[in-house]
Amino acid sequence: MPRISRDQINKDENKILNELEKKSNESIDVLAKKCGFSRQKVWRIIKRLEENRFIWGYSVIVDEEKRNLRHFTVLIQRTMKNLEEKTIDIITSRKLEDLVFNLEITIENSFYTHGEYDWILTITAKDLQHAKKFCESLKALHQGVLEKITLIETLFFVKHHYILNPDAKRLKDFL
Repeated sequence: MPRISRDQINKDENKILNELEKKSNESIDVLAKKCGFSRQKVWRIIKRLEENRFIWGYSVIVDEEKRNLRHFTVLIQRTMKNLEEKTIDIITSRKLEDLVFNLEITIENSFYTHGEYDWILTITAKDLQHAKKFCESLKALHQGVLEKITLIETLFFVKHHYILNPDAKRLKDFL
């Protein structure tokens, strides 16, 4: 039996990843059928992807509006001042979670970027006032390091975590 090429392995992995991005809780049987693979092959590929940390989590898309939450993006521009070890530790650890817990904020995403903004967070909050308090707390926590914080509220998700919004017809209300 010929060995499978690295190129073919990558194609097989990508087929499975594309399906998992559409619906991460899909059963292995359904994934196998959609990809044209055996159940065992799908299971082996997923396990290998998890072990290599190619997949490092599964998530559920929650309708924030139904939970009476609002979604925001926080754009952060830092000064040219070198970051202290304490600040780096807060950014790279879960310490920021302690701050947000008291403010009833959930951090959905946190990423460091190259461009006009250096750090971008997406959060959920009870309301605009809580989101603004979070931004003020960030300024206080990182005094002298943050140049500018811009808060943007999400009005409507057309697509969220690779998934088209099933209520996309409501977008007309915003347009």
